[in-house]
Amino acid sequence: MDIPTVKNEEQYEALRDKGYSKEKSARIANTPDAGKKGGKSKPYEDWNKQDLYGQAQKVGIPGRSKMNKAELIHALRNN
Repeated sequence: MDIPTVKNEEQYEALRDKGYSKEKSARIANTPDAGKKGGKSKPYEDWNKQDLYGQAQKVGIPGRSKMNKAELIHALRNN
């Protein structure tokens, strides 16, 4: 498997060093503003299903179209 194009190589390598898979490291490193602290986002329970789905789409969670709100939250937290 080839490594996808990575926008933040430094973050990608740091994630790989922590034991993350190539795919997950690339997904995180390619997410805009990934790793920036701020804590301004509401807990997933306060998001609507459409927003949860959009976030799941951004991070590439498979099967998201068939998930309910609770399943999307679980998948986002455990991805």
